[in-house]
Amino acid sequence: MISANDVTLRLGKKALFEDVNIKFTEGNCYGVIGANGAGKSTFLKILSGSLETTSGTVTMTPGSRLSVLEQDHFKYDDQVVLDTVIQGNQRLYEVGKEKDALYAKADFSDEDGIRASELEAEFAEMNGWEAESDAESLLNGLGIPTELHHSLMSELNGNQKVKVLLARALFGNPDILLLDEPTNHLDLDAIGWLEEFLINFNNTVIVVSHDRYFLNKVCTHIADIDYGKIQLYAGNYDFWYESSQLMIRQMKEANKKKEEKIKELQEFIQRFSANASKSKQATSRKRALEKIQLDDIRPSSRKYPYIDFRPEREIGNEVLMVENLSKTVNGVKILDNITFTLGHDDKVAFVGGNEQAKTMFFRILMGEEEPDEGHYKWGVTTTRAYFPKDYTKEFDNDLTIAQWLTQYSAIKDQTYVRGFLGRMLFAGDDGDKKVRVLSGGEKVRCLFSKMMISASNVLIFDEPTNHLDMESITALNNGMIRFSGVELFSSRDHQIVQTTANRIMEILPNGKLVDKITTYDEYLESDAMARKRTVYTADIEDED
Repeated sequence: MISANDVTLRLGKKALFEDVNIKFTEGNCYGVIGANGAGKSTFLKILSGSLETTSGTVTMTPGSRLSVLEQDHFKYDDQVVLDTVIQGNQRLYEVGKEKDALYAKADFSDEDGIRASELEAEFAEMNGWEAESDAESLLNGLGIPTELHHSLMSELNGNQKVKVLLARALFGNPDILLLDEPTNHLDLDAIGWLEEFLINFNNTVIVVSHDRYFLNKVCTHIADIDYGKIQLYAGNYDFWYESSQLMIRQMKEANKKKEEKIKELQEFIQRFSANASKSKQATSRKRALEKIQLDDIRPSSRKYPYIDFRPEREIGNEVLMVENLSKTVNGVKILDNITFTLGHDDKVAFVGGNEQAKTMFFRILMGEEEPDEGHYKWGVTTTRAYFPKDYTKEFDNDLTIAQWLTQYSAIKDQTYVRGFLGRMLFAGDDGDKKVRVLSGGEKVRCLFSKMMISASNVLIFDEPTNHLDMESITALNNGMIRFSGVELFSSRDHQIVQTTANRIMEILPNGKLVDKITTYDEYLESDAMARKRTVYTADIEDED
């Protein structure tokens, strides 16, 4: 158990949290949600003890071990991958090292034997003999192959380091587990594995995530940060959303009835207060009026953008033809003989862990890269808008947001352009901010404005939810569902893939394509697909 008791945190004059009291108990998984800037990550730092409060305390059950998902991907570059994971239980790692050092001594004394015996007992109590196999199981589950387990962390790429740090946090059955955005940079297979791990985890989990499907799958409770307070709800994210919306609706309806009653009483008092025969009734109604209190409905810190992609031109029957397309990068064939045809109703999700292949394929379709073999052809009625994974160059200039968007608009009228910015929560003087200094989330919202103003009938998204808050992800999801044109996209957000796509394409590790007209959940449940992945994986291992 871990609890916050009268916790207040002030940053300058602003109180980020004020008199927060909340208890997290064993056997539950708590999803911490709130708008960007509400203090979700800050609250986890307070619980972990890495950030001091202005007032109040954090208490934990004596003897409990707390584990935190670390964010510094370069911190352990000089460590072996397997050791990095096992060090997640620092005491176990230290006991193992001390024990090994004693046995390595040439002059092993009686005192050394007594100490070794003590260490052996402690080591066994912490399941030390299973430590290596447990660490390997975590790494394999997250998609780190066995051949990398004894490599240095510096030899891994960024996504692999994220997975190792997650395995480190999960290692050794901690009593309290704090996870800040654990699904970031994980492919959907790894996210699925993590979901099952947390569902079966018997201790306390507190997790910050923007992934609605993930929160629905793993959470027993939601801790909602708003108004400087933290309100606890039993149930998953969807239950919280319905409950919170219902509460607001009920308060508004109650206020409406109260306002009608107030108006009725005021009219009676105004009509009859000077009438001697009605004076008692008027006085009685004055007392009744004084007792009516409207519910205080404060505006939430959550802000929802409005994302609405409206194609200017209806798309024809011929959309895209891809034939025998192949591409090799650094000696590895990442696209191998890709062939398919798109129809005018297709919304295609590209799934699987081969991220480089997906990005390369989108870049080829947008004319930014050339295939080594094969060709593709867009239909004459198609117009395309593209959300790239790497959009750094887009904002490497000194334009204001309004100037930046105007260059992509056929209509140069400022009122028209700023209307699109307003939908993306850039109101008033926000349009005069330089694009160079925008946050990651603001840049993404700018790109959505660009895609909306293009009025294209084909949309291509390469991981569009990175840097977005829950509200923006929800707005994007709704916009993608409403869009009447063709979509090709990759996303780690399970809910976006499931609710948007009617066709699933997976580029396998060997560059081959699996293409199915189905929903994502049905695709995952298909035994045939599971067998096909196994066959392809075996083929790749044989080639190696």
